This record gives sequence, structure tokens and C-alpha cells, in this order.
Amino acid sequence: MSKMFGIENKVAVITGASGALAGSIATSLAGSGATLALLTRKKSSVQSLLDEIKNVGGHAKAYEADILSEDSLNKVKNEILSDFGKIDILLNIAGGNLPGATVAPDQTIFDISVEDFKKVTELNLNGTLIPSLIFGKVMSEQKQGVIINYSSMAADRVITRVAGYSASKAAMENFTKWMAVEMATKFGNGLRVNAIAPGFFIGKQNRALLTNEDGSFTQRGKTIINNTPMGRFGEIDELNGAIHFLCSDAARFITGIVLPVDGGFSAFSGV
Repeated sequence: MSKMFGIENKVAVITGASGALAGSIATSLAGSGATLALLTRKKSSVQSLLDEIKNVGGHAKAYEADILSEDSLNKVKNEILSDFGKIDILLNIAGGNLPGATVAPDQTIFDISVEDFKKVTELNLNGTLIPSLIFGKVMSEQKQGVIINYSSMAADRVITRVAGYSASKAAMENFTKWMAVEMATKFGNGLRVNAIAPGFFIGKQNRALLTNEDGSFTQRGKTIINNTPMGRFGEIDELNGAIHFLCSDAARFITGIVLPVDGGFSAFSGV
């Protein structure tokens, strides 16, 4: 059974490698025997992660790349293939938001910055599309490979304020399913494309939005907890099991899905 879930000797490419979500799964995958290619704008931003991976006996290398540039990613792709000979897994973790693409409590949708909305869409949709095409091409030639995209609860339903982020993640989910069908029907059943949809996890970017200085929950934080059947926020490492599963042969007949990891948030009607 353990062999079914194994990822030893797999080569995994991770975008957005300097972020907390990427750091957690990178360490976890490395500890399970995968070799990691960490993509980031500056290698120095992942030095502590490289040290941590080394401490768990893993192997990783950092590559500077712009996920919105085909030229940049093609160059990195060739470097990874030269270093490791193959690419088995792609985790599209890079993404983000901008203030102008959100609607503050004292604003309406008409206050959105179209330019910021475009930038958020570029990052979350094209920042998944382009790496998927560059590294997915390698997988299509190998007839084997797994792509896992990172979606959000904001794609499944309307989460107030984050208009641009929600729209771009929803589009990315559609692309995930579309590419899954294309890869399986045209290149074989060894190619799988899925996504995970994290629920609510407290990190640097949203801590002030969800918690007060004394550690108590803001009104937004309380609303989320009240709509999460498990009654708590998630821990970042609680995403890792789902990702390990989707990367492994245990999920070899699963493609084109979006797997919620959300404490029941997406199942709850709120009443």
C-alpha cells in the first residue's frame, strides 16, 4: 500500500516557491523522496527553504524564472531537464491579489481598478496557463506526468471583497478541467491535471484581515469560522496529504477534479 502512495525519485517543479504554501509542500515532498526544482524570482528568497530541505535529507535546486514569460520558462525547463532528465510533477502555486482588484467595505464594484484586475488575472490565470503549457509539453512527450493547480474557495462561491482573485481562480479551475481532458484524450492516460481548493488558512497576507492584534477573530474571521463545520482555520501542512495523494499512483484514475481542503466550508449552506 505504501508503494502506491510513493513519490520517490519523482522530479517536481514548484512555482511560487518562496511562499508559505510552497515551502510546506516542498519540505513534505522532499522528505518523501522527491527531487524539487524551486522556481522563484530570486534564488535568495528560497535559501532558507533549501536549507530546510537539506536538513530532512531531501534534494532541491532553485531556479530564477518569470512564470509569465515563455522565454524564461523554456530556459528553466531546459536547465531542469539537463540537471534531472525528466519532469514528473508540476505544482502551480504562484498567485496573488492586488488592492485595486478588491472591493473594500466602503466601496462598490464600480471602484475596482481595471488595471489591477487585469494584473491579478494575468498572475492567477496566465501564471498557471503558461507553466502548464511549457512543462506539460515535456510530460506529453514522456507520456507521464501530473499537474496540480492551486485554486481557492473564492472560485466556488462569492467571497466578498476579492472580486479579481475570485474571477481569475474560477477561470483557472475551468482551464484545469479543460487541460485534463486534452492531455488524457490526446496524449494518454498517464497524464493527469487536477487542482486543490484550500479553505481558509491564516498566513502573512491575510492575518490582519482575519485576526485582531490580541489574537481574537475579526468579524470576517468569525463569519468564516461560523461557516466552517470543523470550526477552525486550517493548518498549512493539512494541504500536503491531498497533494501527495494526487501526485501518486494512488490517484492514477483521477483527473479533471478540484479537491476542496476546507474543513467542510464548501459543503455547508450556512444554516
